[in-house]
Amino acid sequence: MTDILLRVEGPVYQAALGQYFTVHDGSKGLDALPPEILAKIRVVVTNGTVGLTAAEMDLLPNLGLISTVGTGYEKVQIHEAFARDIDVTHAAGTNAVAVAEHTIGMIIGLMRKLARYDETTRAGQWRGAMGPTPMVSGKRIGIFGMGGVGRRVAQLAEAFGMPVSYCSRTAKDTPNWAFVSDLETLAAQVDVLVLTVPGGPETHHAVNEAVLAALGPDGYVVNVGRGSVVKTEALIEALHSGRIAGAALDVFEDEPHIPEELRRSPDVLLSPHVAGLALEVQELSAALLKRNIDAFTAKAPLVSPVPEMAQRTTG
Repeated sequence: MTDILLRVEGPVYQAALGQYFTVHDGSKGLDALPPEILAKIRVVVTNGTVGLTAAEMDLLPNLGLISTVGTGYEKVQIHEAFARDIDVTHAAGTNAVAVAEHTIGMIIGLMRKLARYDETTRAGQWRGAMGPTPMVSGKRIGIFGMGGVGRRVAQLAEAFGMPVSYCSRTAKDTPNWAFVSDLETLAAQVDVLVLTVPGGPETHHAVNEAVLAALGPDGYVVNVGRGSVVKTEALIEALHSGRIAGAALDVFEDEPHIPEELRRSPDVLLSPHVAGLALEVQELSAALLKRNIDAFTAKAPLVSPVPEMAQRTTG
């Protein structure tokens, strides 16, 4: 039986993979496992925020495949893996619908102040003193990143009559959605800025002081991509000074640690990186994991290799 190191939470993965493979718990780190177990590991199952470093790869002499359970894989040291003849797969698209649903929910919850109304109502304050809230319908939405999640968010936003603009590497074949090549320009044109891009050097702190200033005092930022996309200090200052209206965040720069200024802010809606954490998503991801592992053990083409795998093959 193929030995797998599982570095992600979720009984769904354990149950789905445990039927076919020998699964070892890697949640406490590789140092917690004895050398004889580490020597058996052929596959590591991880995610983009946990990843796998070169030093950890060196502890696994028989490792041949790294698979992430979601789209992101930014903390997997890809080229270090390739240098060790280790393949890498991800699960692009499996969680797009769930993340998009969560995104729309956060937009509504943030703008209509649902969490604050819930809190004051439970405290016996009828309607509180917050006053009227803005409608979501008709507001202009800008999406940074037009992958599977971005496309689904745009489709759902259209149902609210929200004009859609987006910023991505290239324009897409989406005639009803306006392409904007520059993020700061996009922010200046919209009421709600949604971030769905992956992490990594290209998007690090892409949302900075200038972008938040362009969004303006009536604008909202919603991040379901990666925490590193937003410069946290700039966001805190923009909220504190009223330079933006509010923020909804499912991801953070230093997870699971969230700055107290964000936790205290009445204009921030928070969730603990759960946008894609739906049962159906985990089941789809587990099935894809098994297909990739089966292909790896059979020395067949992988089902969902990361894009860099193609470059590796041609290179």
